[in-house]
Amino acid sequence: MQQVRDAKASSATSATNANVFFVGLMGAGKTTVGRAVARRLDRPFFDSDHEIEARTGARIPLIFEMEGEEGFREREAQVIDDLTAREGIVLATGGGAVLRPENRAALKERGVVVYLRANPHDLWLRTRRDKNRPLLQTEDPKARLEALYAVRDPLYREIADFIVETGRPSVNGLVNMVLMQLEMTGVARGPAR
Repeated sequence: MQQVRDAKASSATSATNANVFFVGLMGAGKTTVGRAVARRLDRPFFDSDHEIEARTGARIPLIFEMEGEEGFREREAQVIDDLTAREGIVLATGGGAVLRPENRAALKERGVVVYLRANPHDLWLRTRRDKNRPLLQTEDPKARLEALYAVRDPLYREIADFIVETGRPSVNGLVNMVLMQLEMTGVARGPAR
């Protein structure tokens, strides 16, 4: 666990209803941990990919097939702008949400950003059988994850208020680490439920 940008964290979290945004590569646990954190904070939870599917009535792989990655990224930017404008939510973003500068700005300015960091090998182990991840439908998904990590890790770090390593801890352990950090920044009060 690493503390990043203390000054930003204190200003962005002056209110206890500050948004909490999860970023990281696919398979890092953003949805699982985010949903559990939202439950413990008694806040609404959103997953930007699920929101895109709900709004379009189509699964992510079909959107990629019909509109390409650029079409998907356009939809993603609209959803992230809409969701980050709300107050008191927990949001798990898609792994590539940080690719667009406007998404990074919205996340950085409108809430506390938690980077769930995992190494590419662990991510490959977690995602290797998942057919719902269009970017991994290649001859060498592990190499693809390594390439995505090389590009995206600096972007996640750029906007992160804190980084939580997702290596071995249980989901409950990760949730507790995140809640401890949120409590230190004033987002969560007292011992979280």
